Amino acid sequence: MTTTPLETLLDAFPDLAPMDGEARRLLDRSLRVMEVPAGTVLFSEGAACQAYVLVLGGSVRVQKVSESGREIVLYRVERGQTCVLTTACLMTRAEYGAEGVAETAVAAATLTAAAFEQLVDASPCFRRFVFAVYATRIADLLMLIEEVAFGRIDVRLAQVLLAHGQRSADGAVGATHQTLATELGTAREVVSRQLKEFERRGWVALSRGRIEVRDPASLGALGA
Repeated sequence: MTTTPLETLLDAFPDLAPMDGEARRLLDRSLRVMEVPAGTVLFSEGAACQAYVLVLGGSVRVQKVSESGREIVLYRVERGQTCVLTTACLMTRAEYGAEGVAETAVAAATLTAAAFEQLVDASPCFRRFVFAVYATRIADLLMLIEEVAFGRIDVRLAQVLLAHGQRSADGAVGATHQTLATELGTAREVVSRQLKEFERRGWVALSRGRIEVRDPASLGALGA
């Protein structure tokens, strides 16, 4: 059975399901679904914002590139998420301050700038959704600023993990994500994200309530 663009959207964004009446009809009329291959530049720094994008599948990498070519990934937009820079640009009519690149093939629903403004004005449900997502992304960006401004959190975390791991015969770390975050003076989410990266590299193993150091040599070499 073929699904409509609105049904596809609500499957990925259930918080919009309570929309009703004219606002829901406007959303239905205005939606456009697009698919782009990996590597597509979705928006560039300095460009005007033309549409509100709601990602249905895949991953968009939003990054800032310096004049020297150095890049920093600000965040990723995945299924069920929207781009905070796009929201800011639409609300202030400003230009993009970073670029967005499709990291994988991406499917997304779009709303024109005019439809976005109408829905924000007319629908409390849509308005709450927009600002809730915006607030979450701002919190994520603040955590990124903390990581960048106050030193290499990966190096500091590696040192703490090694210290804890040396206290047990099997390399188990007797500390929770929150305990490690407190020890490092950072947020639990920052520690959890970095532990996931260590796990991806094979340096640690994560399971419910347990962290195990698998490659102390690599952890020790970090930042050397």
